[in-house]
Amino acid sequence: MGNAMVDLASFEDAHYLTVAEVALAMRVSKMTVYRLVHAQKLAAVSFGRSFRIPAQAVKEYVVAEGRATTPAARTAVP
Repeated sequence: MGNAMVDLASFEDAHYLTVAEVALAMRVSKMTVYRLVHAQKLAAVSFGRSFRIPAQAVKEYVVAEGRATTPAARTAVP
């Protein structure tokens, strides 16, 4: 197995959400969450055919999208 060890301490504090939980929290469809995961805009861990999304990744995505949609970040449309 070698010397590669998993740092279990990092997993103790990690909180993972299902696709349905993320969709509910973001008020979007589950398909939208799947699209974000597949487009690698939202980090996720796959377990077989299902995904778990770190809660921190959801927070980071929402903050990043919030910055992108602020009035100062928008371009003027004639």
